[in-house]
Amino acid sequence: MPAPIRVVSDPRYLDHEGPDGHPERPERLVAVSRALEEFEGQVEHAPPREAEADEILRVHDRAHWDRVRQTAGTAVERLDPDTYACGDSFSVARLAAGGTVDLVRSVAEGRARTGIAAVRPPGHHAESDRAMGFCLFNNVAVAARALQADCGLDKLMIVDWDVHHGNGTQHSFEEDPSVLYLSTHQFPFYPGTGDFGEAGRGRGAGATVNVPMPAGCGDLDYLGVFERIVTPVARGFEPEMILVSCGFDPHRDDPLASMEVSQEGFAAMTVILRQLAEELCGARIAFVLEGGYSVLGLTEGTRALCGALSAEAPEVETETPELAEGSNLHWIVERAAAVHRGRFPEIGTR
Repeated sequence: MPAPIRVVSDPRYLDHEGPDGHPERPERLVAVSRALEEFEGQVEHAPPREAEADEILRVHDRAHWDRVRQTAGTAVERLDPDTYACGDSFSVARLAAGGTVDLVRSVAEGRARTGIAAVRPPGHHAESDRAMGFCLFNNVAVAARALQADCGLDKLMIVDWDVHHGNGTQHSFEEDPSVLYLSTHQFPFYPGTGDFGEAGRGRGAGATVNVPMPAGCGDLDYLGVFERIVTPVARGFEPEMILVSCGFDPHRDDPLASMEVSQEGFAAMTVILRQLAEELCGARIAFVLEGGYSVLGLTEGTRALCGALSAEAPEVETETPELAEGSNLHWIVERAAAVHRGRFPEIGTR
């Protein structure tokens, strides 16, 4: 039997509470926890710690740290039209970042086979200088910088399959050739960034790969993108570890988006990434919870993730769709190839 999946979880993540009716609510993690209970014996739980200021300041500026810190002990307040903080949010956000750092380090150092950071608030919209899109600190970006600073890893790949583009993560690394950021997301959609032509800047040119997808894409479209774009990009880049910004809001039941991914689709994407990690970087891969606002979507997504990570020899049962002229997949692959085929000539192949 494979070693357990390490899961960072803690009831204190429920203490980040906002206005009534806000979609980023504590019940999200209750749904994740219930799904994890189905895998008793296959997961091991690890408590988080609060990230230190210097860890967060590798990604965020001091003014942003101070702004979030000043919310400690206060009533609920909005940091932008979508993003709130309550009296416990500063501590909980530090637990999210610190738990993510410790999880990815445990995988990088071989103390865990793989892992899931079941944390909140999410992080991938948080910019260096501001909270945004429900996110206070950028958990996956903080973790990536910790791997580089503390674990001797240089080349990292962040795959972001959340339905919203991770603007904060992209901007953290778009001038850095050592971190390849690849995002699949509904477009046009919040936050308005992530078009094909956003491909990195300066020394980082070519190390940002955006895959904007039209509303209504389902399992076959995502599987085609992962086979024909994500896989050749990963092989061309050859990362030392893969981090996944794992949002379950592409799920067909999610109230904030319009994609059609099922439990089977999330399982297939996980299997592809797991196999890439085994092929390219000693199986080092870790998943960090981002969005997902349907209880059913979070439950099925977590179930798919754990099943694909715990299986001895997982297989993708869905056949990769052909690039039929006029299909969504054909349009997506051709647009991505037009931008990136110079560096990743295998885009479009299987």
